[in-house]
This record gives sequence, C-alpha cells and structure tokens, in this order.
Amino acid sequence: MPKINAATVAEHRARQQDALLAAARDLLFDGGYPALTFDALAKRTGLARPTVYSYFRTKDEVVIALCEAELPLVGADIEKALRRAATPRDRIAAYARAQLRAARRRRYRLAHALANAPLPAETRRRIVTLHRELVPSAAPLFTELGHPDPELAATLLQGLINAAVTAMDAGAPPDRVVESTIAAALNGLVDTGGGS
Repeated sequence: MPKINAATVAEHRARQQDALLAAARDLLFDGGYPALTFDALAKRTGLARPTVYSYFRTKDEVVIALCEAELPLVGADIEKALRRAATPRDRIAAYARAQLRAARRRRYRLAHALANAPLPAETRRRIVTLHRELVPSAAPLFTELGHPDPELAATLLQGLINAAVTAMDAGAPPDRVVESTIAAALNGLVDTGGGS
C-alpha cells in the first residue's frame, strides 16, 4: 500500500490532487495545451501514471478541475476591487484592472492558455458555464451606467482585456497596457454607451 503523507486518506488525496493541478497549470502555462499529458503530470508530481488516472480519467477532466479551482480566485479578486470602487466608471476601471492584475500573476492565464486549445465542444461549454458562474460579469456595471446594450458592452470589455493580456505576453509594458485598456474601455464603451 502506498505511503500516506497526511493525517487522513482524504487529506492525502486532496494534497495529491492539488499537486496534480499545480503541475497541470505549469504545463499549460509553459507549453500550452499540447504539453498537458498524463505522462508529464506523472513526471512533474513524482506519481505513477496509474495514480494520475485515479484522479482524472481524461485531460478534459484536468482542465475543468483547474477552472473550478482557479476561477473563484479571480472572481473574488474582481469582487473585492469592485467593492472598493466609488463610482460606476471607477467600477469599470477596477473590473479591468483586477483581471489584468490576475493575468500578471498568472492566475487568470488559465483562460488565456485554453483560448485556442482544441477542446471538445462539451468541455468548452462547461468552461464557459463555470466562467459565468464564478467570475462576475461586467454587464451590471454597464447597466448601472445606463448603457443601451450592457451585455454587448461587457463582451467588448472582455475582448479588450483578452487583447491586453496578449499584448503583455508579446512584451508590451504591463502598466502602459493596463492604462490604455482602461482608457479604451471608459472612452469607447462608457462615454459612447448612451449614444445612438
């Protein structure tokens, strides 16, 4: 029987699963979706390949478990930033800034790393659902500002944020990217939101 390195079997399994998810995150960030393999997970964690399969049956299960672990952290960061913002415009800026701050800490990189991955449609739908459930939408912020189409504005803001992450990945100075993104959101989505 394998050695248990915790007070209980449940705690031992939780630690091993955390180690597997940390390894999966690193593999995705360092080598993209193709780098995430069960052999690589086993090698990174020092676990036998059959042990990895006792936690996850498929690569898609690993990806979904990562989203379930990471997205609440991003959501909490956004909620905290929104609570500190005084005005609706400040909340839009705080929303963008919180996501970009998370991306710089690699926490939100998961969505970016999976954006172009060849995921099955069902897995992609599950990730989108998790994102909607665990990360607050900017649509209520645009509603508060009286925007005529808050859902569209939220989608466009997310596009700006995604483009900003891509720019930072390409070497653009992060502080300049963040401020340019916020200026584009406030000047392009907020100030023109009430127009025809």
